[in-house]
Amino acid sequence: MIGRLFYLVAGAAIGGYAVHRAHRARRAMTPGGIADRVEDRVVEYRGALQELNEDLAEAVREEEAQLLRRYAPSPRLERSEDPPRRGLPGRE
Repeated sequence: MIGRLFYLVAGAAIGGYAVHRAHRARRAMTPGGIADRVEDRVVEYRGALQELNEDLAEAVREEEAQLLRRYAPSPRLERSEDPPRRGLPGRE
């Protein structure tokens, strides 16, 4: 008696799970289900692209700062030079 009750409950549980999965698979194949999946992927990719863009922008800023430190003219050299002359050469 208990064995039959166990198999009845187990069969009902497995049957309920199978119906649930079949309903979920059928719903996923409808146009609305496909649109939901595509929308979820687009949101995921958009977030990944924004993160990549932020990482690249930060890397570019760091590289630019490094290049400016290395190659920018020194402020004391600019002060020691003569100011540029204006007008035509030879006429002051």
